[in-house]
Amino acid sequence: MGFWLVLLFTLLTCTSVSVSDPSDEACLTHFTQSLKDPTNSLQNWTRPNFANPCNGFTSYLPGATCNNGRIYKLSLTNLALQGSISPYLANCTNLQSLDLSSNQITGLIPADLQSLVNLAVLNLSSNRLDGEIPPQITMCAYLNVIDLHDNFLSGQIPQQLGLLVRLSTFDVSNNKLTGPIPVSLGNRSGNLPRFNATSFLGNKDLFGYPLPPMKTKGLSVLAIVGIGLGSGFASLVLSFTGVCIWLKVTEQKTALEDGKISQLMPDY
Repeated sequence: MGFWLVLLFTLLTCTSVSVSDPSDEACLTHFTQSLKDPTNSLQNWTRPNFANPCNGFTSYLPGATCNNGRIYKLSLTNLALQGSISPYLANCTNLQSLDLSSNQITGLIPADLQSLVNLAVLNLSSNRLDGEIPPQITMCAYLNVIDLHDNFLSGQIPQQLGLLVRLSTFDVSNNKLTGPIPVSLGNRSGNLPRFNATSFLGNKDLFGYPLPPMKTKGLSVLAIVGIGLGSGFASLVLSFTGVCIWLKVTEQKTALEDGKISQLMPDY
């Protein structure tokens, strides 16, 4: 009986102890080093906790969630975080949700995030990110949500993003994106979720369905008519002036010729 109690206690103890993952430790260490935390929201994010961040399904790190001893969700929203996104986030290979929205994070979106093959949610909205959207994130085949609105992202929307068949939420509004909206995103076929114009608005040089047609940068109809009328009037004035000058010259020539003829004629 005593043997079985000891064995049961040993099994329970082993199942409750989380084995730290060196990849998660490197991920968390470099991630915090790349950020500035002016409000001390990440004060518990310290090296000792990085070595063993999880206790089963709970985490010692505020904003982090664990699953079987691995970090599987990071939600650090509206914390006034500054700095950049570390490419070492790719070491958190069990990560399924990354939400860093409503901060002041700058720099590029690391192409290294392609290594997060389990990632389903990517929300980097309302930051100060710039550069292009890396097409490599298409490697995250489980992505359901890509939310990048209200940043300073530039360049074109990668065509490859249309290959993400699980994608149900996509928002790149209010950036500096240019060029055509990929048909694979703007006009999806079959049973794939479709995205309306609000997903793309606020990008001055972005065009294509489902956005409304771009306003022509040429002159308006009224301006063209006005220019036409103005040109016509100017031509009329010039023509009239020319005719008047010609008539005046002709009149003077006729008077001169009449004077010469009168001088040649004999007096009777």
